[in-house]
Amino acid sequence: MTKKIILSISLAVLFSANTTAQWSKGKNKGYYKLSAWYLKSDQHYTDTGAIDPNVTRTQFNTNLYAEYGLTNTIDIIGYVPFFSRTAQNNQVSGTNNTTIQKGEAFNSIGDIDLGARYAFLKKGNWAADVKLLFGLPTGDNNGGSDGSFQTGDGEFNQLLTTSLGYSGLFKDIPFYAKTYIGINNRSKGFSDEFRFGLEGGLNFLDKKLWIISRLNIVKSFKNGSLNAQTNVQGSIFANNVEYTSYGLEAAYYLTKKIGISASVDSAFSGRIIAANPSFSGGIFLDIK
Repeated sequence: MTKKIILSISLAVLFSANTTAQWSKGKNKGYYKLSAWYLKSDQHYTDTGAIDPNVTRTQFNTNLYAEYGLTNTIDIIGYVPFFSRTAQNNQVSGTNNTTIQKGEAFNSIGDIDLGARYAFLKKGNWAADVKLLFGLPTGDNNGGSDGSFQTGDGEFNQLLTTSLGYSGLFKDIPFYAKTYIGINNRSKGFSDEFRFGLEGGLNFLDKKLWIISRLNIVKSFKNGSLNAQTNVQGSIFANNVEYTSYGLEAAYYLTKKIGISASVDSAFSGRIIAANPSFSGGIFLDIK
């Protein structure tokens, strides 16, 4: 998964970090989430879409996500992975159990996302917005002894999306559904990307528990100049990454403002991306 499942991966990361049915926060209101994300990968999708094994690697980050309402229609958004770690297990011989290659780990800050959202429609149960995120190359794209222990992609990108959503009641159960479409403009020889997603949530236990599902699609325009794959590990920071992923999330309000969440996301098809599920958990503050 990428960090927008990362998100896929995010992001998703980056995407869907706000687990309520509100499209914009409102003036002086906000949503803040401290969480950890983990991916352990021993296989990856190749550039043909097949699944191949690879040396086991792990990606981990601890991050802060925040939304704050400047006005009733404009929010500012930030995603800061302030600790990011890439590690590889020892490679051990299957015949004599000796270590062929020692494991390695690399730590740094990850790539930061900053941006804003403008809610241009709020009518009845419907809402629509446009969002612009700037991906800052604050991570390291050349970490470790061989340069493949990356905590960022090294490029500055601009992700522009627009979303449409609906919230209401389904048999007396609060729910919401939304969809988004976007273009990710990438620099330094990376190909641009088309992004599309669907998300829906149901609320239970007297508005304390949200159960959320989501589908995210990333397609490369393959208009960059970099090689499609920088190493054989299915790097989440490689060029021409593509995937279709499905995710589930649960968010439980301990109080009216404070809650905990846990999620899992996994790609069921892809190219040049890890073929293992990623996991995330955190605590959030929702000021309404």
